[in-house]
Amino acid sequence: MTMFADDPTAAAVLADMPCYPVPHQGRSPGLDALRAARTGHGLAIGKDGVMLVLRRPWLALDVLVTPPIDAYLPYGSVGAPRADLRCGRIPRAHLDEILDHFHAALPNEAAAFILWHETTGEFVVRLPAIDEATPTRLVYRPPVLESGWHLVCDIHSHGIGRAFFSATDNEDDMHATKMALVFGRLGQPDGPMTASRLCAGGLFLPMPRSPFAGDHHAA
Repeated sequence: MTMFADDPTAAAVLADMPCYPVPHQGRSPGLDALRAARTGHGLAIGKDGVMLVLRRPWLALDVLVTPPIDAYLPYGSVGAPRADLRCGRIPRAHLDEILDHFHAALPNEAAAFILWHETTGEFVVRLPAIDEATPTRLVYRPPVLESGWHLVCDIHSHGIGRAFFSATDNEDDMHATKMALVFGRLGQPDGPMTASRLCAGGLFLPMPRSPFAGDHHAA
């Protein structure tokens, strides 16, 4: 067995993010197992770049994290990118409920979470415990998840201000796997406006379409 590090802590960290060279011919059993897994993550290395492969019960994500590698590699292709909601799209009624809550909280900022249960397929809205809410600042605590529940969407508002992700949002989202949305310009003639992204593997990725049923475009 190849040892990639002689330090136990370093070895554990490397084992948590395994790398799979893609064979030029045939299959990679390890990479195939990761792509079929309920949960896990790793890197596929191919002639066309390095791909993050991330699996959660609600999400199947394959995304390139480097351009093609110029050096000769006797590897195959990492394959096409994908970002599939295993949980399906979220009922639009949940977004309407959240927007009603955000409008009721004006002029203060507000927040809400959407959870999904992997056995029942149920989506629910959970409002967080708020420590501080003003028109320009919001401090809140995410819900404690019971068995089978997963946090799918983290949504907050900027009141009448514009929608954007702050430096604090970036710090909070860096190590999370979730969809994040910000609503702004609520109650304004030119509103509402939305910013959205998929947080995964330390990356902030654009969402190609809305996760809500009935919507066709992401912000």
